Amino acid sequence: MDKLINYFKLLSDETRLRIMVLLFHNEFCVCQICGITGISQPNVSKHLARLRDMGLVKDERKEQYTFYSLNIKDKLFENILEDIVTSVNDYPTLKSDKEKSKAAAKYIELTSMH
Repeated sequence: MDKLINYFKLLSDETRLRIMVLLFHNEFCVCQICGITGISQPNVSKHLARLRDMGLVKDERKEQYTFYSLNIKDKLFENILEDIVTSVNDYPTLKSDKEKSKAAAKYIELTSMH
C-alpha cells in the first residue's frame, strides 16, 4: 500500500507529473525538459533525481548529455500514467508540453542522423 501512496504523491506534484508525461513517449535530457516546460534546470534536476530514486526514471549518458526515460515496472503504475497521457488534450499545460515535445523529439532525430 505504501508503494501506491508514494506513487500518487509523486504524481500529485505538477512538475513531476509533467516530466513523467513527457518521458512516456520519448527520452529527453534536462535541457530539453527545461525548454519544453519552462521550469528551471535545478528544479527539473531535483525532480528527476526523486523520480530516479523511486525507480520510475532511468538515466543514460550519451556524449555530453544525460538522457532520462521512464522505468516503470509496475503495470498498475504504467496503466495510471497511460490513462493520464490518453487524456492529455483535456489539460492545457500537458497538451502544450506534448506539442513542444514533438519539436524537441524531431530535433533529436535530425541531429542523431549526422
